[in-house]
Amino acid sequence: MLFRKKTPIVQKHLVEQTVKSSIDHTSDVIAALADPILILDRDRVVKHANAAAMNLFGRVMVGRNIVQCMRQPNVIDAVEQVFASKLSWMGEVKFPAPVERHLSLHVALIGDGEGVAITVRDTTLVKRTEEMHSDFVANVSHELRSPLSALMGFIETLQGPAQDDREARDRFLNIMIQEANRMARLIDDLLSLSRVQIQEHVVPNDDVNIVAILKNITDILHMKADIREMMLNLYCSEEAYWVKGDADQITQVFQNLIDNAIKYGKPGTPVDVSVRSLERMPDKNVPAVAVDIVDHGEGIDENHIPRLTERFYRIDKARSRTLGGTGLGLAIVKHIIMRHRGRLQIESKVGVGSKFTAILPTKS
Repeated sequence: MLFRKKTPIVQKHLVEQTVKSSIDHTSDVIAALADPILILDRDRVVKHANAAAMNLFGRVMVGRNIVQCMRQPNVIDAVEQVFASKLSWMGEVKFPAPVERHLSLHVALIGDGEGVAITVRDTTLVKRTEEMHSDFVANVSHELRSPLSALMGFIETLQGPAQDDREARDRFLNIMIQEANRMARLIDDLLSLSRVQIQEHVVPNDDVNIVAILKNITDILHMKADIREMMLNLYCSEEAYWVKGDADQITQVFQNLIDNAIKYGKPGTPVDVSVRSLERMPDKNVPAVAVDIVDHGEGIDENHIPRLTERFYRIDKARSRTLGGTGLGLAIVKHIIMRHRGRLQIESKVGVGSKFTAILPTKS
């Protein structure tokens, strides 16, 4: 068999085709990666950027210098360091704008210095979770320290100067009972929140009649509403609205929301609770039941609404404590509704009032 030797031109063409194929394959691999990744050439120009990288840093990246894409001195310094030292670099970088993000970067040389690869991992959620845990511990410590300090102070006073003062003793003991009850409520809410979060990944499976639960809650809370000369109205048909859920937890949700409406509504105004069917939930193609709890109170500024379900977040801390709030009620409500794969919607207008809507998928 006769083999014909390839000419230099043919050999060059084959090499170019091989290189092009390799580059295209590399591009395909990069595009398939979930983490953001950038490939720079030796001129610091972005040659490849996958969809995750463009979503994170901006769509127009390929063909631009890394300085134009990021404007982050720490990243630029890391790239220069890798080119100079031929060693890879790892570190955390904070991007303050437009929204604060924490990113973990790995910068490594490609081949003999043809370029570098920047692999990015978004650690913002991890950082925020760590901050939330830290804040949670600090908040719990603070919330418990205040009543404990008060109790210790009153006990010392009763053991000393007020030992034989019956009037002072009665007054102090009454305050001590209030502070002890406040700690008990806080501990109960913490345990409740912990239980809900532990169970959050398990969808409850009991058949629950929403109307029956609401009738029971309104019967219980009518007396509390009467004290404030408020009408507690329940608007619903006699038919049952069934959902798959945990009856105790669903009761806790609506008891909390209706109790808040009574606390924060203006005396003499109504609290309206209504039940309605939805053909489909927001963002889900399943039928649902929506329960609206409407008060006519002072309302909530829209800046506060996104944070209302955070643990220990209070708009007016002094008023909340006076009314017996622990700052955990709406956090518990949110997590219970999340466990039931539902939605909590909050609408409010200052000077008019607020509407809290709990949406739960119906029994299939």
